[in-house]
Amino acid sequence: MQYFVDKDSIVRKIWGKSDTILFIFAGAAAEFALNKAVDWLYFTGKLPSDPIGRLFSTFRYARMIVFAPIKEATEAIEMMARIHKDVEQKRGATIPDWAYRDVLFMLIHYSIAAYELLESKLSGEEKQEVYNVFYRVGIGMGLKELPENYRQWLPVRDAHLNADLVKSHHTTHLFMQYRKQLGATRFKLLKEAQKLVVPAHVRNLLGLNQPSLLSPAVPIYKFSRWMKLDHMVKNILLPSQYRQQINKLDIV
Repeated sequence: MQYFVDKDSIVRKIWGKSDTILFIFAGAAAEFALNKAVDWLYFTGKLPSDPIGRLFSTFRYARMIVFAPIKEATEAIEMMARIHKDVEQKRGATIPDWAYRDVLFMLIHYSIAAYELLESKLSGEEKQEVYNVFYRVGIGMGLKELPENYRQWLPVRDAHLNADLVKSHHTTHLFMQYRKQLGATRFKLLKEAQKLVVPAHVRNLLGLNQPSLLSPAVPIYKFSRWMKLDHMVKNILLPSQYRQQINKLDIV
């Protein structure tokens, strides 16, 4: 059977470990809150009422595509496109193309950043492989003006960050909801995790410029994985309502 992503692909290694996905989630949670098009997610009411669950839903789609056969992955991509079209029809407006690209660009950036934080530096070829996978997802959703390769994407990504992010009342409200859902201690950990993976421009907008308190803990956590104690650590740190679904993310 032919899969959307080759079985030996670095992308499967990235998306086959729950802790890597959690850091991808942490970075995306910060950048989502700053995006000028976040009002589209407020329109449905799903994001402000359950921002953690809404983001996990997005990541489940992405992960399903990474591990699915080509036919199932293609159907999932087409379903995502239909869901967004339905929202557009209900609102009577069109989601701007740059907003779709922004979400795709988050998946590319944080896949690389999270893996390099917890595992090892990626080669140029591996970064290109990450880009290729999500480029194909973007093409499947009908996105336009996507750079053809990773090197061409880098300046486009920077331009999107500078043009499409702003700290707004949506940003403040979403972070309040994050804190409400996670509790004060876990919310603090979320922000410290975000410092480790978000771009400098995102850190500046959110006031996350101080060194992360988690930096010294990263090598300790890597050791806990080697000792097979990482599930214990995650069970302590994660909200109980999400533990089971997060633990199911471990494939590799």
